[in-house]
Amino acid sequence: MEDIFKEGKEIVKELEKALDNLDREAIVPLIKDMMQEIKAKYEDEKVLGYLDEVEESLITHLDRFKPAKEKAPEGPIALLPVIKPEDEFWEYRINVVVDNSETKTVPIVIETNPSYKNLFGTIERVAERSGVWRTDFNRIKAGSFLKANDGYLVVNALDLLLEPGSWQSLKRALKYRQVEIGAYDPFYLLGASAMKPEPIETHVDVVMIGGSHLYHLLYQLDEDFKRIFKVKADFDSVMPKDDQNIHQYACFIKKICDDDKLLPFEKTGVAGVVEFGVRVAGTQKKLSTRFTIIADLVRESSYWAQNAGSKVVKHEHVEKAIEEWIKRVSLIEDKIQEMIEDGTIMIDSDGKVVGQINGLSVYDLGEYAFGKPTRITARTSMGRAGVINIEREADLSGRTHNKGVLILGGYLRGKYAQNKPLTVSASICFEQSYSGVEGDSASSTEVYAILSSLSGIPLRQDVAVTGSINQKGDIQPIGGVNEKIEGFYQVCKANGLTGTQGVMIPHQNVKELMLRNEVVDAVKDGKFRVYPVKSVDQCIVILTGMKAGERKEDGTSFWGFSGRI
Repeated sequence: MEDIFKEGKEIVKELEKALDNLDREAIVPLIKDMMQEIKAKYEDEKVLGYLDEVEESLITHLDRFKPAKEKAPEGPIALLPVIKPEDEFWEYRINVVVDNSETKTVPIVIETNPSYKNLFGTIERVAERSGVWRTDFNRIKAGSFLKANDGYLVVNALDLLLEPGSWQSLKRALKYRQVEIGAYDPFYLLGASAMKPEPIETHVDVVMIGGSHLYHLLYQLDEDFKRIFKVKADFDSVMPKDDQNIHQYACFIKKICDDDKLLPFEKTGVAGVVEFGVRVAGTQKKLSTRFTIIADLVRESSYWAQNAGSKVVKHEHVEKAIEEWIKRVSLIEDKIQEMIEDGTIMIDSDGKVVGQINGLSVYDLGEYAFGKPTRITARTSMGRAGVINIEREADLSGRTHNKGVLILGGYLRGKYAQNKPLTVSASICFEQSYSGVEGDSASSTEVYAILSSLSGIPLRQDVAVTGSINQKGDIQPIGGVNEKIEGFYQVCKANGLTGTQGVMIPHQNVKELMLRNEVVDAVKDGKFRVYPVKSVDQCIVILTGMKAGERKEDGTSFWGFSGRI
């Protein structure tokens, strides 16, 4: 019986070997033919090498693909469920890391959250029931950098710098032109992985979007930045106001209306949006490219048109939207205007006063800026102190304002102290100003106050003045001209328009005028005036009604206004 048993085992082995050979004879040719078809599609040596390994593994492990005979467990173990693996053939799966088959042009990826995982991918891990972390090659996930291979990756510079590990890894990938996919594990003991995928060769053009301040910081402080990012492109906040760009504005309005299902814009409505774009740009020759603000205006204008029962958006609806927006953000302006009307802030809009004049200031709140008049006074006496800037003495004057006062002193010396010293002490002050003064746009205004105090000739209080001055007495352009004019107009309107009130502005600022319709109508009707001026002497005529005077050939005396000095 023992001999028969041994002989039977040998027969079984020969039978199994014969069956294996039969399987090989029947199946191996099929495997080779199918693998040959797949190999014919690829030329890459690494891919062909991988397919050879797959073919060898399939032939070697044919038993894995035979149906297994399951035996029901006996005894108490039969009550336990049979745990099967999630995927018996996981090693034969293909992990498609990047699929750009549907991309018709070069890939352009905009990464809004440039974390290390989103940029460079990761190796995911899962916890088994035993508590052990497990991973395999099928859990290798690509990031947006690899998805943008042979194309462009767009990221926000500030967001990129704030993400741990992203900036250094991006520089490394661009410097060596390859990506190593791996999990970002700041705590190595807790998240170590034994997998190390082969580096992938890449060619990606990265576009970083950010402000000029951040660019200059990186350029100065990071040596790699200037070597890697060689092309800088500045985008202006304005563009020329020509027919083509106005047409593009109209197309942009149409796009917003279609996307948000808004009411269509009539020609006058488009014109109102274009006017607003010109005002935001700050000059009549430019249009603003701050399209976020323009889009908000389009949406709100459509709302007010719908609220009024109109089927199209017209100019008055755009004006209504602008008016309502100003109401929402103009609390501080309203409070200052209220204090002026109550007399808490003392501003005169009629009459004449010696050594006193209305200057114009702009309050910039970020999203909204407005102008209001400020009383500027000057007092003079005999002495050698020169021009005393009270704001500077009280540490309330900015550097630009200090420079304007010094230029003012240079003008006075050049004009009136050629043959004898200017023995005068003159103090100038911004009345009821407690938060600081910056800018030189009031330097010409301060000159008129000092000259009025010296000569005893009163200045008109119904004319406000703005404009900086150079040492030769020329009036130079300033900023915020529209806000300044509108600010003084509101004060005059509250006190009653007389027809003589107005504002003197540098003649260079005329091209920047984009006033509200209310102010434009008042100027047309002769109720308000805007005086463009070029020199101090021209301004003196408007403020005093007297000629400024001329120096005689011997340079010793003046006539007209200056003859009183």
